[in-house]
Amino acid sequence: MKVTINDVAKLAGVSIKTVSRVINQEVGVRQATLDKVMAAVQELNYQPNLAARNLASSTAFAIGFIYDNPNAYYVIDMQMGLLSVCQKQGYELVIRPCSSSEDDIVAQTLSWIQKSRLAGVVLTPPLSEREDMISALDNKGIHYVRILSGSGRQANCVFVDDKSAAETITNHLIEQGHQRIGFISGGKLHKSTLEREQGYKDALKQHQLPIDETLVFDGEYNFDSGVRGANELLKQANPPTAIFACNDEIAAGALFAARLQQVDIPNQLAIAGFEDSPFSRQTWPKLTTAHQPNQRIAQHAAELLLASRKAKTAPTPLSFTPELVIRSSSNETST
Repeated sequence: MKVTINDVAKLAGVSIKTVSRVINQEVGVRQATLDKVMAAVQELNYQPNLAARNLASSTAFAIGFIYDNPNAYYVIDMQMGLLSVCQKQGYELVIRPCSSSEDDIVAQTLSWIQKSRLAGVVLTPPLSEREDMISALDNKGIHYVRILSGSGRQANCVFVDDKSAAETITNHLIEQGHQRIGFISGGKLHKSTLEREQGYKDALKQHQLPIDETLVFDGEYNFDSGVRGANELLKQANPPTAIFACNDEIAAGALFAARLQQVDIPNQLAIAGFEDSPFSRQTWPKLTTAHQPNQRIAQHAAELLLASRKAKTAPTPLSFTPELVIRSSSNETST
């Protein structure tokens, strides 16, 4: 038989309203009362209906995750990170994929937030980088946290230092003896693309290597871009000896194209990706990359959002720098 809030109230010796206040994390409940109610909740293994609570309460108990990203692994990692925090703090997660290029995306987003009765939203690139979106959320008083490419310590932002990580990857390739290094970009709507390309160019400058724009291929965040980019780069009279791709899916496509041409990896061509997604571990050879802790980034974003919603002291905003993972696609001694 399903346990109800009435059962919890009876066992704890309090009113149903008191149980509701404890479950809804309202302020002003005495510690002794809170302890009794939570003991009863645990003893009965009571599972409140979060969706019903969100509709019945004047307080919102759901947060939104809005994304426009073609990388399925990134989206899944973000969902898992957000869900882990929501479950701990008694919130639902509502997910909305969208296209940031739509003319009315800001109006659509505001309407969705209001209809869904959300406590706030987590925005990922490129939506998090749109100033018209942020201005609209501010005007409506909607709580939000932005995940952004760059570095900083803003209260409602989580930064990923793509540029530094891309510089580290390029430095690794240069240290392996490569001087002609190709770059296959992702979509230019994403600031991460621009940051990773800048990191690549900064490393070349530091080593006094020329920036050859014929070695830069404008692509998108997908496998086919890696195939096309590698084919274009490898057909040059003086092809690169290494390719840095803007993410692992692009790098996997570049590796596929190179192997079809019977290019030896890494002896004739080194390849590196970015993010450390399953693509980097499912290829042969496995891909050198930069580990981006997407689940931890999402967890921190959710913690910041809920702390701001509850007017509590928020965790210190963090800036994450993806860490170099060297594998055999760039170094034959690695695994």
